[in-house]
Amino acid sequence: MKDKRILYVSSEVIPYLPETEISSTSFEAAKMVNNIGGQIRIFMPRFGNINERRHQLHEVIRLSGMNLVINDLDMPLIIKVASIPKERMQVYFIDNEDYFKRKATLTDEEGNMFDDNDERAIFFAKGVIETVKKLNWSPDIIHVHGWLASLLPLYLRRYYGNEPLFSGAKIVTSVYNQDFEGTLDEDMQEKVLYDGMEKEDIKHLKTPNFVNLMKLAADHSDAIITAGENIPEDLSKYLSRLNKPLLPYKNREEFSQAYQDFYTNEVLSE
Repeated sequence: MKDKRILYVSSEVIPYLPETEISSTSFEAAKMVNNIGGQIRIFMPRFGNINERRHQLHEVIRLSGMNLVINDLDMPLIIKVASIPKERMQVYFIDNEDYFKRKATLTDEEGNMFDDNDERAIFFAKGVIETVKKLNWSPDIIHVHGWLASLLPLYLRRYYGNEPLFSGAKIVTSVYNQDFEGTLDEDMQEKVLYDGMEKEDIKHLKTPNFVNLMKLAADHSDAIITAGENIPEDLSKYLSRLNKPLLPYKNREEFSQAYQDFYTNEVLSE
């Protein structure tokens, strides 16, 4: 993995958000590659409950300033960056006042999902890709963590499919069991169709629940990692039928070598 470029895109990463399976695995995987000489970039949303002063986030003016069209609306993209202490790893934050200023991540104080989580997912996916384009940084692997990042494989393959910067990149999606009840906005499919997608490519979004979002991500990925124990049985069976490289769940003691082997022998060899 030395000198390989890996882009980590996650809905949450420690130390910026509390420790969960997603936030800790995203961090540990990036740290592992960084320690063995790989080149990494980490992207996550700049949720309003991230303490900018404590973590020393600052806006990157040269990367900010563009607008992303979400459901026929121009939404300004702001890019911030911080360094993880002691690790020499930079994290880029996708920000927008309408989508990420509120002092919470995905739910309100009563635990209800925000009504615009579907648009936040679209904005996050497009924002990451546009920022990487501005960085002119061509990754060998793009590793996706968390359902909020689940639209990234679709947009890379279908919306940015002719972008030379990503032509050689392999997409890996990690599937966790951190799901949500119910569905995202029932008009989510129409909002994605606005970006010129084919309806067949986004059939899963007819019912935009957790399982279908992960099926959509897997459909447009080159390889899949089962990163959580006890993921829904329906989803587990679907992943096994895709005939793509699939790494079974590994605990924290096993995962480092298993991920290195999977990246090298399964993902990059395809």
